[in-house]
Amino acid sequence: MKKTKIVHPERELGFVTGAYSDGVLIDGFLFVSGQVAIDFRESKFVLGTIEEETHLTLKNIKAILEEAGMAMEHVVKCTVHLSDINDFDRFNNVYSQYFTELKPARTTVQSILGNGIKVEIDCIAKK
Repeated sequence: MKKTKIVHPERELGFVTGAYSDGVLIDGFLFVSGQVAIDFRESKFVLGTIEEETHLTLKNIKAILEEAGMAMEHVVKCTVHLSDINDFDRFNNVYSQYFTELKPARTTVQSILGNGIKVEIDCIAKK
């Protein structure tokens, strides 16, 4: 049972935000760590509206999936943390644009997120 570390393709080698991998691939499953609206080329958070942050967060997830040879349709489960649950409808409108076929199972909760971040999403994918 070999695990493979998956790194966002734009992550600067020296840019470390914590003791985790962007993704871990094992036995056809990809476990993607919580992603937020971050510009990996600039190594900084990109704060904005819930729509803007959701788009960038999902683009980051998509890039990690592609790095592992997968796509958004391989996602089977997402966990979403919103800093304000009142943003749910606006978040959901953007989220649904990225999952156009069978939607993955999902849990969405309100959470305290640091640095002014509005949304964090992790997921599990299976090829």
